[in-house]
Amino acid sequence: QVQLVESGGGLVQAGGSLRLSCAASGRTFSSHTMGWFRQAPGKEREFVAAISWSGHSIYYADSVKGRFTISRDNAKRTVYLQMNSLKSEDTAVYYCAAAPGLLLLSRPVRTDFDSWGQGTQVTVAS
Repeated sequence: QVQLVESGGGLVQAGGSLRLSCAASGRTFSSHTMGWFRQAPGKEREFVAAISWSGHSIYYADSVKGRFTISRDNAKRTVYLQMNSLKSEDTAVYYCAAAPGLLLLSRPVRTDFDSWGQGTQVTVAS
């Protein structure tokens, strides 16, 4: 497993932007598919975005497509989530997750990931 630490959450007005970062420790980061999930109060944790180890394969939830961008820097062992045009319904705790060796040939599910960060709160005020 890798250890993951998210940062960059906060309070933003609707229509604004935030960039989340997830720093990973561990030698095998570059071989992991990385993902972002989110959980709003009273709701299940849901998939947001995922990126393959090479960055060539990316998937987004329909609700964030066109507004969010996932990227990674393997040299810095960091994955990012750029969130633009934020809406009140984006309010949630955002979690970074790692899936060792996952080829990312289709949209991943929560159980594909075996390492999770502690989460960072994103609040969008309308």
